[in-house]
Amino acid sequence: VQLVESGGGLVQPGGSLKLSCAASGFTFSRYVMSWYRQAPGKERELVAAIISASSSTNYADSVKGRFTISTDNAEKTVYLQMNSLKPEDTALYYCNAKRFLAGLEYWGQGTQVTVSS
Repeated sequence: VQLVESGGGLVQPGGSLKLSCAASGFTFSRYVMSWYRQAPGKERELVAAIISASSSTNYADSVKGRFTISTDNAEKTVYLQMNSLKPEDTALYYCNAKRFLAGLEYWGQGTQVTVSS
């Protein structure tokens, strides 16, 4: 099983980034795919989640209206489009795959997002 994130970087406040997470080694459509983030000195928090089979989504209040999670089931990839970025969005962003009933969960290695002028 692999989750490989990409797309992080340094961006100015108000800018945009699109994160990608390429999945392999498991049945993508059976998992809830999520993005989490962890800022220095803070706990890891859920940013956005999507049920790939139904495209049902959920967002943290702090990112609603600015971030969009989506999937390409054929490519087994989950994306996070981040717009109107703020300094407080600075964090290490992790891709997560979870199959609740089976008790299975996988994490990527993380990609750094830094929002600064």
